[in-house]
Amino acid sequence: MFKQILPRCRWVLAPAIAGLLVIGGCAAAATTVAPTAAPAAPTQSAAAPTPAPTAAPNPTTAPTAAPSPTVAAAAAAQPTTAAANASGTTVVVRDDAKLGMIVTDDGGMTLYKYAKDSAGASVCTGGCAKAWPPFASSSDLKLPDGVAGTLALISRSDGGKQVTYNGVPLYHFAKDAKPGDTTGQGVGGVWSVVAPGSSTSAGGVAPAQTSGGSGY
Repeated sequence: MFKQILPRCRWVLAPAIAGLLVIGGCAAAATTVAPTAAPAAPTQSAAAPTPAPTAAPNPTTAPTAAPSPTVAAAAAAQPTTAAANASGTTVVVRDDAKLGMIVTDDGGMTLYKYAKDSAGASVCTGGCAKAWPPFASSSDLKLPDGVAGTLALISRSDGGKQVTYNGVPLYHFAKDAKPGDTTGQGVGGVWSVVAPGSSTSAGGVAPAQTSGGSGY
């Protein structure tokens, strides 16, 4: 009799056990923690602004233009002036290609003597003094080293002062335009350049008379 009952119990219990297994599985599934959601993708940071390229600095000074030929030639034509200023002398002696050693002022302008003057006295006044301005100096009188003689100041009849070299009154010529000019040489047969060592106004150089006025 028990043998008959046991098989039936298997058939009755089998579905019940299966149901319990299903319920237990569901319960286990219910208790399982749901997986955490994947983290959100990191927010892309804003790109740092790229600094604008620095502009190349503008040149502060425009390039200096090359000196014109005229300016360069004028500068080259006055070496005597620069040397005279550096030496601090009242007069300068230079070597002229045609006239030899002659006396100029401290700026290189040629100095002349007048044959009608006498030692220590000038007779060139009025219109003569305009064409032949007397050479004057406000600084101490000084000859270049190695040049013999004496410089002095005389009072003129028109109230001015004039430099003399060994008693010879010295003059410029109004028609000389730049250092080195000697256009007054020989004018009227009475005007001449001054050589180092000159001691009289009429002696020493006997200039050939040239054409043109302002001889007096």
